[in-house]
Amino acid sequence: MIARLWRGSTPEARSGAFHEYMIRTGVRDCRNTPGNLGVLILKRTDGALARFCFFSLWESCDAVRRFAGADESKPVLHPEDEDYLVESDEEVLHYEVSAYPPGLLDSQPRAR
Repeated sequence: MIARLWRGSTPEARSGAFHEYMIRTGVRDCRNTPGNLGVLILKRTDGALARFCFFSLWESCDAVRRFAGADESKPVLHPEDEDYLVESDEEVLHYEVSAYPPGLLDSQPRAR
């Protein structure tokens, strides 16, 4: 299993709108890609910024490439991302998953 991690920041005042935008774009696209095992969006407030981590789980590197394209180290960005982001990782990190909580992959929670 492969974990894919991208980070970006937006003004805190726009964090709710950016979160909803990520649900409509990135989360939807991940979940519609064969081999996706789930998505987590993590957020923390850091002063005037909201810092997000977009964390997705994949069956394999081939599944990641089905989502991200041949250069899986590049983030998959959507047209309006630049309207929200004040910081964004230029490279996505990938990790082999060696352990996870029991039941994590048994169900897919619905995005709110």
